[in-house]
Amino acid sequence: MKRILLLVLTNVMVVVVLGIVASLLGVNRYLTTNGLNLGALLGYALIMGFGGAFISLLISKPLAKWSSGVRVIEQPQNADEAWIVETVRKFADKAQIGMPEVGIFEGDANAFATGAFKDSALVAVSTGLLQGMTREEVEAVIGHEVAHIANGDMVTMTLIQGVMNTFVVFLSRVIGYAVDSFLRKGDDRDSGPGMGYWITTIVLDIVLGFAAAMVVAWFSRQREFRADAGAAELMGRTQPMVNALARLGGMHTGELPKSVAAFGIAGGIGQLFSTHPPIEERIAALQTR
Repeated sequence: MKRILLLVLTNVMVVVVLGIVASLLGVNRYLTTNGLNLGALLGYALIMGFGGAFISLLISKPLAKWSSGVRVIEQPQNADEAWIVETVRKFADKAQIGMPEVGIFEGDANAFATGAFKDSALVAVSTGLLQGMTREEVEAVIGHEVAHIANGDMVTMTLIQGVMNTFVVFLSRVIGYAVDSFLRKGDDRDSGPGMGYWITTIVLDIVLGFAAAMVVAWFSRQREFRADAGAAELMGRTQPMVNALARLGGMHTGELPKSVAAFGIAGGIGQLFSTHPPIEERIAALQTR
């Protein structure tokens, strides 16, 4: 709950800071003169930037279950399922978080954690992971996912995404109004913004959106290093996590839904937009900790 409040407070503070900076620079007077209500824009940026990210966080667990076909283990049906549940329970107790739901989904090697709250999260592992790794390696992967929950990574990444969204919405529209004002000097603006505004806003939404995605991906990669270290701490040894990563590097890993891709064990494509660092870098970071 504290992280949810932090998410709300941070997004509000971002909007307040944007308003103060605009006032100090005289941007608000310029925009008002040219027909833009700065207060309304700040409110719109807050709702669009924060609202979408917050809703995504709240529905992340049911969406992940549906999109990945996760079967929640209510009552273990065999020894392997009982072991998975007990492993998650052991790590959750050690990390001092509530017992997450535990699930299995069909697919190539992967695993993920998701959920809006530390004490009601979900840890899911794939059948491919269970079949392709030793128990010790699977245990390390589970520790990695529990570390994501204990670190509050789901809320943190939502917070960062919300802040980035707010900046994108605000800046694209401010610059759009400035460009439109320049192009329509002397024209009657009573009819509202012209094509200059709409074209500039659309282009900047795309360009700034890509830039924001790179920032979010960078933070996600740092969280992976921390979750790897957290798994090593939960197990009391570094080598099992190193072995799991090395094994994963030689396996075909499954694609996860976008809503949980940042919290899976396997990486993405393209360094700037990848939510995970290269396997080699993660192993090197563990071996030097």
